[in-house]
Amino acid sequence: MFYAPDILTTKLLPEDESQHAVRVLRLSEGDRLDVVDGRGTLYHCHIAMAHPKRCAVAIDSSTAMPPHWGHSITVGIAPTKQMERLEWAVEKMVEVGVDRIVPLLGEHSERRVLKLERLERIIIAAMKQSLKGVKPRLDELTPVEKLLAQPTAGERFIAYCDTSLPREQRRSLATSHIAGSDVTILIGPEGDFSPAEVEAAFAAGYQPVTLGDSRLRTETAAVAAVMTIHAVDQLKPPMHND
Repeated sequence: MFYAPDILTTKLLPEDESQHAVRVLRLSEGDRLDVVDGRGTLYHCHIAMAHPKRCAVAIDSSTAMPPHWGHSITVGIAPTKQMERLEWAVEKMVEVGVDRIVPLLGEHSERRVLKLERLERIIIAAMKQSLKGVKPRLDELTPVEKLLAQPTAGERFIAYCDTSLPREQRRSLATSHIAGSDVTILIGPEGDFSPAEVEAAFAAGYQPVTLGDSRLRTETAAVAAVMTIHAVDQLKPPMHND
């Protein structure tokens, strides 16, 4: 599967995708290929001009390809000190299924500058590899307080480990998430959220949750959260408002 966000108007693959199709896979005129626009449509095409920089295609038909989970999943995650750990988390969240990833800048963040270009490439590769039609949105590095101030639909959760903060209030994400509901969950940095950030999240309507008895790394917690949400969606019938 190839990714071309402007396929409907240009009928061209981007240069990197053109090179992969023509030089790596050695596709030629008349060969068929599937192209996704990242907005939920899969185009069944054939190559009209096999140019390694500007591969032109003709669209034969199209198929709607919306997210199979049917609701919005947003993960706020504080970037890890080691960039490869964040990259792994982003890749796996996209493969499992996520709609929006918000890198968080908090009081205890160890990484305070973030370049998004490589993460965008990882998102695109993971989207194609896992056969998804919608490219998840990747936000700029966002202060925790700014995200808390944004209106969000559905459920809002925050996961933290600090033993000095109220832990008896935390419920399992698996029992807190209602299948089919939009959900936003915040995952803190390696140094955890600060007490002030947790209190601000409570004030903004976020519920404290736990991902289990083990203490997880930031990147593991983010992937575990997304997997838990999907597991609940598959095991429980969705709640419908009459």
